[in-house]
Amino acid sequence: MTETHTVILLHGLARTARAMKKMENALVDAGYTVVNQGYPSTRQNIQSLAAETLPDALGKCPSVGSIHFVTHSMGGILLRQYLSQHIIPRLGRTVMLGPPNQGSEVVDRLGAWAPFQWFNGPAGSQMGTGADSVPTQLGPVDFPVGIIAGNQTINFLLSTQLPGPNDGKVTVERTKVEGMQDHLVLPVTHPFMMRNRDVIEQVKVFLAQGRFNYQR
Repeated sequence: MTETHTVILLHGLARTARAMKKMENALVDAGYTVVNQGYPSTRQNIQSLAAETLPDALGKCPSVGSIHFVTHSMGGILLRQYLSQHIIPRLGRTVMLGPPNQGSEVVDRLGAWAPFQWFNGPAGSQMGTGADSVPTQLGPVDFPVGIIAGNQTINFLLSTQLPGPNDGKVTVERTKVEGMQDHLVLPVTHPFMMRNRDVIEQVKVFLAQGRFNYQR
């Protein structure tokens, strides 16, 4: 790459930056500058997390070149929340992995349960599908977004709460958002998709070309 391209990685709920380490290594090998941003996902609500996490990550980026994002799960909602109130002048392309862009029925059914609240914190309870859902209030995206959804599960109990193909946490349909540039379904699960070789390859394709490669 002749131009500087930076990729900010945002992990999902109840995870850490370690979850994105394999993605980080692959993107560094591909020539990207990578900021693998951690944040205390279970300690604050989505609005507070976005307001603190995104400026911190952006401050670690070089002063020139495009800034791309690869997000897992709630990380994509943090980015959408931030962009609903701010502009990132050098914003490039974004790949969202398993994002609950229209919320998740799992939160509808389990969000009031004390163990769920304890494990997932304030932000977890904001990702249902009802009127108080943060994701469903954010509106269309107006920046280049490619979404990878999974249709396999290792959590069959949670999958029973989800109508239609899903990754154990989010249905394929609810990963979609108005304005997205591309959408791809792969046979991967929610907890591990960001470490999957095919997912990583598709991330690199979208960051380079603005579309996924369907000739796998």
